[in-house]
Amino acid sequence: MAEPGKGVTAGKLAINVQKRLTRAQEKVLQKLGKADETRDTVFEEMVANFNKQMTEGTKLQKDLKSYLVAVKTMHEASRRLQDCLADMYEPEWFGKEEMDALAEEMIEKEMDNNLEDSDTLWLDYHQSLADKSVACMDTYLTQFPDIKARIAKRDRKMVDFDSARHHFSSLQKGKKKDEAKIAKPAALLEMAAPSWAQGLISAHQVAQTNLSFNQAEEELGRAQRIFEELNVELQDELPSLWDNRVGVYVNTFQSLAGNQEKFHREMGKLSQNLNDIMTKLEEQRQFNEEANHSESASSAPKSAVTNGSEGDLPPGFVYKVKAIHDYAATDGDELELKMGDAVLVLAFDNPDEQDDGWLLGVKESHWVQSKDISAKGVFPENFTQKV
Repeated sequence: MAEPGKGVTAGKLAINVQKRLTRAQEKVLQKLGKADETRDTVFEEMVANFNKQMTEGTKLQKDLKSYLVAVKTMHEASRRLQDCLADMYEPEWFGKEEMDALAEEMIEKEMDNNLEDSDTLWLDYHQSLADKSVACMDTYLTQFPDIKARIAKRDRKMVDFDSARHHFSSLQKGKKKDEAKIAKPAALLEMAAPSWAQGLISAHQVAQTNLSFNQAEEELGRAQRIFEELNVELQDELPSLWDNRVGVYVNTFQSLAGNQEKFHREMGKLSQNLNDIMTKLEEQRQFNEEANHSESASSAPKSAVTNGSEGDLPPGFVYKVKAIHDYAATDGDELELKMGDAVLVLAFDNPDEQDDGWLLGVKESHWVQSKDISAKGVFPENFTQKV
């Protein structure tokens, strides 16, 4: 409770104490059924919606902030995994250079290619969520404390209005009784007084009754005016606030979904690059393993082609390669490859017809069996390895 002399005068303090006592007394009488209470079921429903809306908004704000913390934690965990992969990747493994380039891409932004590294993606994602979804909810919730305080004030003023109404009604009844008494034979004291004094006594009683009645009427009018002003304002604001929740939730989750989609799309590109390198590494391991197991079986055909003991080599033979990936032909002049296929590379009749990164050849197995060069076709060089 504030002390007199510190911004609140003793008279003001006494008035506030008296108001609280009057309100408490009025609430007790209402609970006991000795005084009627102003009720507005429509407004009570508005307040119930407001409380529900404030609770839901507060929970959403809390969960969004928890989500931000989780994003930051995932960023740190992702960075540790990238560092671990870079440290463990051995120099002789396939794709070491690609892995180093990818790691570099994940550390700093390559402006020439306009690529975003994972750190930048994580930081942008976190910042976008904070600036849009969380900030939107923060702004939305700032209006609730003021409205909640005005609802509480409206409830207090409603009690003051009920109290003033009951007090005025009580004085109204008392005034009628006093007027009835004045009309009756004078009281003993009045009868003992001289006749000229009896009139003064009656007039004094009437004046006192009228003064209390007028004061109560003024207080009732003032209490009613204050209550109705607050009531009308809130009845306009609460439905509008309740309807606005839809737009706020749409904007919040639409922004969240949009940022998630962008982040995962860009991260998916980096993840695909990493997956491709891991796939190539595994394919090379399988290829080397199969080559070691079949070294004795494959040595004879290789020697035959190299030394020419199988007969004439295909015209224009240059060297031999082995497929390290499957390749599905997309045109009639292309060669279908399966991982492990041996291909005899041929020179193009017209060098101008050779596209960069493409070779011409015939499968070794087909040449050994039929000596038919018509089955030759082009194939991508990076799907093979020279043997």
